[in-house]
Amino acid sequence: MSATTATTELKPKRVSPDGARLMASPLLPDGFTVPASRLTHPSTRMRQLLETERFLFGPGVYDPFGAQLVMYHGFKAVYFSGYSFAIGHLGTTDMDLYSSVEIADAARRTVSALRKFQLTMAVGDPEKGVPPRHLDIPPVIVDMDGGYGNIFNVQRTTELYVTAGVAAAHIEDQVLPKRCGHIGGKALISVNEMVGKLRMARNVADDLGNQDFVVIARTDGLSAVDAPESLRRMELAVDRGLRYLDTGIPDMLWCEFPTSERGPVEEFTTAIRSRFPKARFAFNWSSSFKWFKDPNPMTFEELSDMGVKFVFITLGAQHAEGHGLSVLLKGMSERQQQGYIELQRLEWQDGADMPTRSHHLFSGVPYHHLVGKKYDAARLGREFVEELPEDRVV
Repeated sequence: MSATTATTELKPKRVSPDGARLMASPLLPDGFTVPASRLTHPSTRMRQLLETERFLFGPGVYDPFGAQLVMYHGFKAVYFSGYSFAIGHLGTTDMDLYSSVEIADAARRTVSALRKFQLTMAVGDPEKGVPPRHLDIPPVIVDMDGGYGNIFNVQRTTELYVTAGVAAAHIEDQVLPKRCGHIGGKALISVNEMVGKLRMARNVADDLGNQDFVVIARTDGLSAVDAPESLRRMELAVDRGLRYLDTGIPDMLWCEFPTSERGPVEEFTTAIRSRFPKARFAFNWSSSFKWFKDPNPMTFEELSDMGVKFVFITLGAQHAEGHGLSVLLKGMSERQQQGYIELQRLEWQDGADMPTRSHHLFSGVPYHHLVGKKYDAARLGREFVEELPEDRVV
């Protein structure tokens, strides 16, 4: 196939029922399409969404499987949480115990998995009457912690993130090794050192040709116990935020708050916007807070009114897995096989939109059969599939 032919085939071909432009892909069987947004770089897409959406919400995940579920359920952003990654990858807490290469590789695999998932969902399962689903690929925003070292560590990490297809990253101003923003004893690096890290991240992305890469500056000044300045608490957090924005580098500013109280959030955003009226904020709707005990928890819409454009729940997937898997394990410990049968009943009950109930469909077995046949791969095609009763197997 010539380059000219390939370019022609990648042009948008049709429109989906919801109005999205669709296009053919050489990675799909003939007659199937994916959203044309597949050709838009994730950083560019994130910037487009920041302009058109009231706010972006990114559920926190730590692996490709969780990100695919986020995409399936229609969310427009994915947040790749460092704390969740520490738990899911190492089984430990958020104390800077993993390296830049480890989390960058996990992010790379996640971005790749979302692109593959778009293809597999665009096929559905024609043999079983499962229609295609045309899913947009949500941009992935990844935790960069404190950069895992000095500016040259930031240089390497940013290059890994950008080449992985990550849309955005945030860098915080803690002394290394850093710790979770909700663990006591935090200390801050100097403003100059933090600005150097932000400059390096921005310049690496630009040098790689991705001027749309979104850089988020985070300050832990509100609850830091040690910093080069004499200021502390809100005065320190606001001063840090203003000095970072003075550089013109960050696309968004994130202050980590120690509780779910709305007063400090309003105070911080108001103070920042008094000098930077168009400042955009990221906000961690943190799993560390007992929101269920808050009589008037902040809504995403209320945060949007304060200038928040990106909202995320860092440990959402980790808590969901902890709950769901614990229910299953407790059930099997008490009722053996019956505990798993109860899970399947919930998955397969009428009206349940549970995409993982058929792990074959979710992981793309029908896609592999169809494309394997197209590419003449050995023993891939429906003729090699056993005839099994659909009411007994997935």
